[in-house]
Amino acid sequence: MSPEPHAGNVEIFKARTSKLLAWTCWAVAAIGIIVTLAVGGPRNLPGTAPLLLLAFLGWLLFWRPAVLVMDSGVTLENPYRTIDVPWDALVQVDTRYALTLMTPHKKYPAWAAPAPGIWGGRNARPEHLRGLPETTYGPGSSVRPGDLRNTDSGAAAVLVRARWRDLVESGRVEPGRAEDTAVAVRIEWLRLGGTIVLAAASYWAIFIQ
Repeated sequence: MSPEPHAGNVEIFKARTSKLLAWTCWAVAAIGIIVTLAVGGPRNLPGTAPLLLLAFLGWLLFWRPAVLVMDSGVTLENPYRTIDVPWDALVQVDTRYALTLMTPHKKYPAWAAPAPGIWGGRNARPEHLRGLPETTYGPGSSVRPGDLRNTDSGAAAVLVRARWRDLVESGRVEPGRAEDTAVAVRIEWLRLGGTIVLAAASYWAIFIQ
């Protein structure tokens, strides 16, 4: 997990394991393309489409997704959607399956911050439970696995909850406006189109060529 400071009072969260998976995809794709061209020459270039798809998915699914925490709100960079949730629209932060921003009308999960699952608490240490934002704790100061500081969902949730708390306490976020505050959702058509094109080329290379 890597919360990275960024210019303009923006904190960017990306999971370290996702970066490793992305580099693995790229390495496998690069080695495969080199071997394919070395064995068959340039005429085998169309046959590298599945490897290009693998490299693209490494970027799309693992490298690109992020959670951006700003003074204006939280942006979720998911594979095919970018979601801008203003602080005024936010009513709850959940981590049951992933970092999820709850609004009165809909909930928005973050691809970049999945929850650890049923065994997520096995590696928890006392310091992972202490000093979390107040809204993290349940009855009896309990903490669910997805809220632990050493998990992807928990580390991202700390960033979101802490900024939300600070903005509310400073009066920059007004309670009671969630019903009337819009959330902006953008479909990333270029990413979707790139996936379709590369998937079609891969099908052609494997089954038709």
